[in-house]
Amino acid sequence: MEVILLTDIANIGHKDDIIDVKPGYGRNYLIPQGYGILATESAKKVHAENMRQRAHKEAQIKATAEELAAKLEGLSLSIATKTSSTGKIFGSVNSIMIAESLTEKGFDIDRKKILIKSDAIKEVGSYSATIKLHREVKVDIAVEVVSEK
Repeated sequence: MEVILLTDIANIGHKDDIIDVKPGYGRNYLIPQGYGILATESAKKVHAENMRQRAHKEAQIKATAEELAAKLEGLSLSIATKTSSTGKIFGSVNSIMIAESLTEKGFDIDRKKILIKSDAIKEVGSYSATIKLHREVKVDIAVEVVSEK
C-alpha cells in the first residue's frame, strides 16, 4: 500500500515522501491519525504539482541553512556550571543550556534541533553536539563544560 506522508514520522519518512507500508499500518494508523493519505493516481498528480512548486522555496531554505552552518562551523561553546569538588555537575547540561549559550553568541536556534551525542552531560569536560538545521544540513559544535567559580 502506497501512502503520501503529510508529516515527518521518525524511522518511516519525511513529509511529502511516498512510502510503501503494510496495508494495516496505513489503513489503521497513518490515514486515520492524519499522518498520510492514500497514494492514488490523482493524489500522486496533485503531489507532483505541489512538489514542483515547492522546490524553489525548499532550495532557498536549504541555502539559508547552509549559510548558518558555515557560520557555526568550528564554533566552540563554553558553559559554566556548578560542580562538586570531584568535577561532577549538580544536575546536567542539556540542549536548553546549549541553546541559551548559542543565543548569547547571536545564533537563534531552537533547542529541539540540538542533539547531544552522549546521553547526558554530567561531568566537566569536552563534548560534541549536533545541530540539525535542515533535513540535509547538520553541523557539529564543540561544547566545553567548565566549573563555575
